Amino acid sequence: MTLSQIAARIPFLTLDIDRLSRVMRFLSCKKVFEATIDKESGEIMYGLTNSSKWLLTKSETEVSLVPMVLLATNPCALASWNCLSTSIAEGGACGFSRANGSTLYDFQSKNYEYKKVFGEAMACNSRVVMKVVLKYYKDGFKNVGSMVDVGGGSGAAVAEIVKAYPHIKGFNFDLPYVVASAPEYPNVTHVGGDMFATIPYSEAVFLKWILHNWSDEKCLQILKNCRKALPERNGKVIIVDAVLHPQADSLFDVEALRYDLKMSVMTPSGKERTEDEWKKLLKEGGFSQYKIIKIPSFLSIIEAYLDR
Repeated sequence: MTLSQIAARIPFLTLDIDRLSRVMRFLSCKKVFEATIDKESGEIMYGLTNSSKWLLTKSETEVSLVPMVLLATNPCALASWNCLSTSIAEGGACGFSRANGSTLYDFQSKNYEYKKVFGEAMACNSRVVMKVVLKYYKDGFKNVGSMVDVGGGSGAAVAEIVKAYPHIKGFNFDLPYVVASAPEYPNVTHVGGDMFATIPYSEAVFLKWILHNWSDEKCLQILKNCRKALPERNGKVIIVDAVLHPQADSLFDVEALRYDLKMSVMTPSGKERTEDEWKKLLKEGGFSQYKIIKIPSFLSIIEAYLDR
C-alpha cells in the first residue's frame, strides 16, 4: 500500500500525513513493515512483515496480538509507568495504584471498560501460549481426569486443554465478577471463589501467569490451597510462568526480565523468579519435587508434585 492509501483508511479528517510518513519510515527501519519503491510510480509501497502480521485482526489471521497491544497502550497502563520513579524513591504503592487510585484487580472490579480490555488481552495470551503448551506438554495431560485452572479468567486456557483432551473435566476458577461474564465452553464449569481461601478439588491444578502477580507470602497461600485441593497420589500443579536467567542469553530471557520490571509497576508485590526462587517457594508450599520444561517462549512449564 502507498502512504496515501494507508492515510485513506485512517478515519481522521485532520490527519497529518507528514508525521504519518515519518512514523512509517521508522517502523520500516525496525522491520515492522517492509518498504519498497514501486518501479512505475516511484512511490514507496509498504507491506507486512512477520512482525506486523501479528497485528492483524482476528478476522484476517488465526492469531492476533492486537488485544495485548491495546492493553499495553491503554492510558491507565501507560500512566502507571510514569509513576515508576516515585515508587522507587518513596516505596509503598506501585505505579498502577499511584496512577489509578487502586490496585489492578480492585480497579477492574469497578471499571468495566478496563476489565474488558484486560480480559481480552489475557484470553489473547491464552490462545498464543496454549498452542505451545499443548504441543510441548502433551504427555502431561494424558493421565489427568480433572483439572482446575486457577485464575483462569474467561476460561480460554482450560477450554483449549479439554478441547485437545476431551476426557478431562475442566473447571475455570476465578473471582465471581470475572466468571459471571465468562463464555460457555464444552466440558468446562465456571466456579467463582477466592484462591486465597480455598480451591476446588481436582487431580491437577493449572496456574498460568498467576503466581508472578503475587509476593512469596501470597504465593505460599495459593500453593498450600493447591495442596489441599489435590489427591495425595499423583496430584500435581502445572505452572506456566517465567524462569529468570539474569545473564539474559536469549531474547526470551530479555523478555522475562522486561516482564519482571512490568510486574513491579503494575502490581504491589508481583515478580518473576529464578529457578532457585521457584525451588524454595515450591518446597515451602509442599511441592519439593519439580521439573522445568522449556518451550519456545519467555515462559516455561513447571510441573510440581506433592511431597511423598
